Amino acid sequence: MQSLAILYLVILPLVLLAALGEGIWQSRTRAEAYDWKSWACSLADLAGRRLLAFIPYTLAAPWLVWVYEHRLFTQSLDNVWSVLLLFVGLEFFYYWFHRASHTVRWFWSSHSVHHSPNQFNFAMAYRLGWIGRFTGTSLFFAPLVLLGFTPETVLTALFLNLLYQFWIHADWIPKLGWLEHVFNTPSAHRVHHARNPEYLDANFGGVLIVFDRLFGTYVPEREDLPCDFGLVSPKVSSRNPIVLNFGPWVGLAKDLASARSAREVWMYLFGPPGWRATGKGLTSAELRKAHLLQTQEAMT
Repeated sequence: MQSLAILYLVILPLVLLAALGEGIWQSRTRAEAYDWKSWACSLADLAGRRLLAFIPYTLAAPWLVWVYEHRLFTQSLDNVWSVLLLFVGLEFFYYWFHRASHTVRWFWSSHSVHHSPNQFNFAMAYRLGWIGRFTGTSLFFAPLVLLGFTPETVLTALFLNLLYQFWIHADWIPKLGWLEHVFNTPSAHRVHHARNPEYLDANFGGVLIVFDRLFGTYVPEREDLPCDFGLVSPKVSSRNPIVLNFGPWVGLAKDLASARSAREVWMYLFGPPGWRATGKGLTSAELRKAHLLQTQEAMT
């Protein structure tokens, strides 16, 4: 993991400077005030995550070492086919990891931190939360280790995947023509972060957008529908990293305490975010349905 740590230390100052520069530029050129409190919250989230990095990663993902010991093959990155397998395989498993992070409450409880800012900018790109590594998300990438890539190789590739995604957290970069058909772009990622009912649960890709197109989750950005960023609830997010990181888990614990059956326990843990036993929740499907009914009523 030493090479990954070195790479992180080299890239991190550049990322922070880019986010700071964007904030200064936007605060001087836009009528809407740049949210410096949100910027500071993202920085505090990053600092907390770096402190947690002192906890050995194997504590959070012991199965990666075990899986590698029982690998089916041994991969080497000295040939183009192994590199291609790593890239496409990581994209495939990242898609399902990211999709589960939005559709399964257990994973959303940590991933929601990333979606909490109400402004879409570079600073939100490194607001990734503190608890995700302890929720079992690395299990999504275990098949790559089973195929013969070392855990360090997989984690390094995942870091590079997330590094690519830094630049797509920008509301000032326009659509990029034919690239929109293949790659995850700022336009596609704006849709992903939008809380508009028409845009919910879309565009889960990392570097590529092809798996969204293949599995029916691609939604293009519309000129007539500006993206409204942030969480569905609450619409104005806290700027306290402790509240953002632990609030969803406190809410989950309260819901589990109120559960009256094994089914309710399961649904609160692994059902869609917003699910309620009463049937009156805030799931993406319910929000889209309510919006559609409201639109139809407005037209009659």
